Order: sequence, then C-alpha cells, then structure tokens
Amino acid sequence: MKGFIDDANYFVSLLDEGTNLGDVIDNYVNEHTLTGKNAFFVGDLGKIVKKHSQWQNIVAQIKPFYTVKCNSTPAVLEILAALGTGFACSSKTEMALVQELGVSPENIIYISPCKQVSQIKYAAKVGVNIMTCDSEVELKKIARNHPNAKVLLHIATEDNTGDEEGNMKFGATLKNCRHILECAKELDVQIIGVKFHVSSACKESQVYVHALSDARCVFDMAGEFGFTMNILDIGGGFTGTEFQLEEVNHVISPLLDVYFPEGSGIKIISEPGSYYVSSAFTLAVNIIAKKVVESDKFSSGEKTGSDEPAFVYYMNDGVYGSFASKLSEDLNTIPEVHKKYKDDEPLFTSSLWGPSCDELDHIVEKCLLPELNVGDWLIFDNMGADSLHEPSAFNDRQRPAIYYMMSFSDWYEMQDAGITSDTMKNFFFVPSCIQLSQEDSFSTEA
Repeated sequence: MKGFIDDANYFVSLLDEGTNLGDVIDNYVNEHTLTGKNAFFVGDLGKIVKKHSQWQNIVAQIKPFYTVKCNSTPAVLEILAALGTGFACSSKTEMALVQELGVSPENIIYISPCKQVSQIKYAAKVGVNIMTCDSEVELKKIARNHPNAKVLLHIATEDNTGDEEGNMKFGATLKNCRHILECAKELDVQIIGVKFHVSSACKESQVYVHALSDARCVFDMAGEFGFTMNILDIGGGFTGTEFQLEEVNHVISPLLDVYFPEGSGIKIISEPGSYYVSSAFTLAVNIIAKKVVESDKFSSGEKTGSDEPAFVYYMNDGVYGSFASKLSEDLNTIPEVHKKYKDDEPLFTSSLWGPSCDELDHIVEKCLLPELNVGDWLIFDNMGADSLHEPSAFNDRQRPAIYYMMSFSDWYEMQDAGITSDTMKNFFFVPSCIQLSQEDSFSTEA
C-alpha cells in the first residue's frame, strides 16, 4: 500500500527559473476548465524542505516525528523520510505507509490515545514498540497485547484558550500518574518517558513552563519505581511560522537546560504536523452555483448596511472533502479570485458554501469579492493540513488531483543535504508542467 492507490508513483514538476506557483496554478486551471472543472491541489515540496531547514536552524536539539494523519500523501511522507524525520502514527494504515518507505520501527511512535487491540498487536508484530498511554485501561490493553512495548506517559496540560474540555480530553493528571506508574510496575510494562501537548491555539507561553515542570515531576516519580526514563515528547502545536517556533524555543530552551540538561541521556522529540505541510499545498476550487441574496439581508438574516446585492456561491469542494477541518476549527486561509479583475472593480459581500447543500457545509461566512460567475475559480492557500482525505460517502465527489512541484534551487538544496533521485524511490521528475511518461522522465542527480 502506498497511500492513495493512484499515487503510488507520482510526478514532481521541476520549475525553471522565473516559473512560480502562480504559473503552475494558471496551467492547471486552464487544463481543468477544459476537461471537467474538478478541484485540485498544487503541492510545493520545496516548502517542506525549507520548513525542515528552519526546524534544524532553530530547534536542532529536538527531533521531529511528523504526525502522519495531518497529511499522509505519499510524496510528503517520502520527502520527510528522506530528510530523516521520525513519524507519529495513529493507526495500522499509517504505520504500514511509513514502513513501506523503509522507515525503521525505532523512528515510529504509535500515538493513538484510544488504541484498538488489533492495532496494538500489529504494532507488536512489526516492531513498533514506542507508544503513548494516559490511563490504566490503555495500559492494561498494551500489557496484554504488546510484550515489548515502551510507553510514553501522556500527561495533561492546561491552557487559557477557553476550551477546557479539549485541553483535558487526553492526558493523565499528576495525581493519576503515580497510580499508572504503580500499575505499570505490576504489569511489567516499561515506562520510558513523558509526552505532553500544547495546542497551537494557546497563546500563553507559561503553559510550557508548567508542562515541563510537570514532566520533570513525572520523571522523578518514575525513578522512584525503578523506571529508566530517556524520552521527553513535547507534542505538536507548531503553527509553521518562524516567529512562533522561535518564541517556543525561547521559552523552553532554558527550561530544558534546567530540567533535562544535555548529557542527562534524555532525548527530546516533538510531533509537528501542520508545521511542515500547511503552507506547502494550495487548493483551487470552481464555482458551480450562485445566488443573489436580498439586498437588505445576508447569512442568518444579518444586515449588510448597503443597498448593493450580496452573493452566495457554491463550490465543488466542501467540508465533506478538502475543508473537513472547518467542522472543528476556523479556516486558516483567505480565498483569492483567480481571474484578473480591475483594482477599482466593486466588491460585494459574499458567502462560500460546499456542494452538499448541507447546513454544515459553510466554508466562509462573509468576505468581500468581486462578482463571480459559475465556472470561475477561487484559490485557497495553506491547505496542506487535514485536507487531503478520501472523499466522504456523503456524496460522489471525486478526490481532487494533486500536482507536485519543486524549484530547481530547492532540489539542489536537497541534494546538498545528501538526498538524490535514487533516495526518492517513487519520485519521477519532469520539466516544468509537462507530464512525461515514466520511461521519458529524466534523472536530475548532480
């Protein structure tokens, strides 16, 4: 299995100097306009390379274990494997995906907080031993089904985002940690470290202070029971901006020096997901229907404060497809109109919906756009996280095509890091946006 079955071998278009993402999108908009107007993604794999370089420059002491469920497309997994990241997997399918790329079991963590017994047995069978746990119930399942398991005790964190239920959903309190450690001793399960997770929505750096302090307490507690602890997992929650990464490092670096100093034998790891992939993917969608709303009302009866018309547009992708994350969080992107329009062209209050006609399929509640027509295209950037899934059974929508690209300069940067076309077993490089057959593709190894 190699992810989506039709993506087992995929093309990466190498862009000549002067060709950019906009040119690639223009090319495929024209192609899709002629062939069926399906939505599509463009993935700039060079941005993933840049994110990894940024990580190495700022937090080199922390090894990233990429969260596979965030974006499990094969090109993403292969390029991250070549860059040397580990992988945080939530299921048997994800473990199989990364192991087929040659990733060793030592570089895989099984992070599902609620594990199926069959999947614990699968992890044991393929040698994935490191896994997380936050309760006695999960610990007993692990003890019965994975004799070689090495457990990271997942502790709870509290932040000030206002989502108290979400903050405390997973993770053991300090009070419960002692009980879990006692159970682990009785069940002869190895506890080798601690994990915590701080949400990307959290704006208070003090949360890391408390989390690291609590982690140190659990390390000391585990020592009392005779456990040898050697891993600290600081979770995910990285937005992808250099500023946020530097800000987090500014807070945690001195604390790590105090609580888990270099030379202590403690390996520091993390689980970035959207950090790597969000900015690397752009989604293009087509307008399939349009309504003019009464001039004095808008969505939910809201007054527009203008006599101008307001428009409701329906797109060929929605929450039962690439915008699935919209069901649980705000959209982290602003739509851009693909067609050229004049600077002085009037803008109208607009609302964007998916194709299902479901009341949940509301993508953008209100934005200002020039008047659009059926067949026009909208572009959404930062769409690489939690958006590339198989279609829902809700309708017969096709999964959007994915077109990969990379600049020659980014490819040369990868080669400088020791990654060659021989390393990337499933990559087939083609010039510009011209799709060649596998036999016609050429090697770009220096």
